[in-house]
Amino acid sequence: MTSRQSHRKDEHVSLAKKFHSDVSQAGFQALRLLPNALPESDFTNVSLKTTFGKLALELPFYIEAMTGGSSFTKKLNQQLAHVAAETGLAMAVGSESVALKDPTLRDSFSIVRKVNPHGLIFANLSAGASLDECHAALELVQGDALELHLNAAQEAIMPEGDRSFHWAEHLQANVAASPVPVILKEVGFGMTQETMLTLRSLGVQYLNLGGHGGTNFAQIENFRRPQKDFDYLTDWGLTTVESLYEAHAVPDMYIAAAGGITNPLEIVKALYLGADAVGVAGTLLTYLIDHDVNATIELVREWITGLRTIFALLGVHSIAELRQRPAVLSSELLTYLQQRNLS
Repeated sequence: MTSRQSHRKDEHVSLAKKFHSDVSQAGFQALRLLPNALPESDFTNVSLKTTFGKLALELPFYIEAMTGGSSFTKKLNQQLAHVAAETGLAMAVGSESVALKDPTLRDSFSIVRKVNPHGLIFANLSAGASLDECHAALELVQGDALELHLNAAQEAIMPEGDRSFHWAEHLQANVAASPVPVILKEVGFGMTQETMLTLRSLGVQYLNLGGHGGTNFAQIENFRRPQKDFDYLTDWGLTTVESLYEAHAVPDMYIAAAGGITNPLEIVKALYLGADAVGVAGTLLTYLIDHDVNATIELVREWITGLRTIFALLGVHSIAELRQRPAVLSSELLTYLQQRNLS
C-alpha cells in the first residue's frame, strides 16, 4: 500500500511536468493594470513585504505545496528548501499523510527544515485529518502554519481516491485546537463565496483559493485512469481570478492565491485583487527539474526584480498603494461578476 502511495507521488510530479504550460489559464489576461507614464518612483523605495494574517513574509510569493513522499520527491523537497533558504521565500510541503503511514518516508519532508532551519514552512494534510495527524504533520517539519487541502474533485477522479467527503467536523476541531494558523487550501478548482462563508462559520480565517488555471489534478488523475473516462471534467472549477473576486464578498479572511502563476505580472495582479500572498507551484517545479537549483534561485531573484519593476512603473511603493491603481476588465469577466453579484 505504501509503495503504491509513494509511486503516486512520483506520478503526480511527472504528470504535473508533462501537462505544465508556460501560459497561464488562471484568468489574469482578463485584467489590465493601467500604466503610469509619470510614476515618480524608483526600485529602492518599493516594499514587497506582506502579512498573511499572523505570518509575516518578506516577499509576497512563496513555494506552494508540491512534493514529498518518495526518494525522488525528497530530492526535490531538498532542492526547493535550498531555493527558499537562499531567496527568503516561504515554502509549503506536499501532503504528509504518506509519511504518517510509513515512517521510512518521514525524511522526505523533514529534510525541508534541515535545509532551511529558519525559514517559514507550511505543513500539509488532507481536510479530513485528525487532531493527532495534524500535530504529527506540524512536528515533522516544525511548521509555522498548516495547510489542510480540499480536494474533492481530485479524489473523485483519482482511481484509488476517496469517495466520501465529510470534512467539516474535523476542520472545525483542527482550527480550534491548532497552535499555528490553519490554511484551508483548494488544489486547483477554486472556491465560491458560499464555500468561503461556510468555512468562516467553522472558524477558518485563512484561505488558499487554489484556482483553476495551473496544475490540473482533474487532468492528472484522469490520465492515470485506465479508460481516461473523466476528460469532461478537465475544465472543472473557478479560475484563480474568479476565486479572488468571490473572496471580495467574504470579509475578515486572510487570502492566499495559487493556481496558474507563471510570471511576476500575474503575482502583481493577484495582489491587486486582494491576495495577501501568492503561491507558485508548477512553474518553479518545472524550472527546477529542467535546470538546477542555482538556476532556480536566479529565476526567483529575477522575479523579485520583476515585481519591483512593475511596482515602480505603476508609481506605487507598497501592496496597499498598488490596490488603489485603476484597472480595466474584459467583458467576459464583467459578465461573470454581474451574474455572481460581485463588485
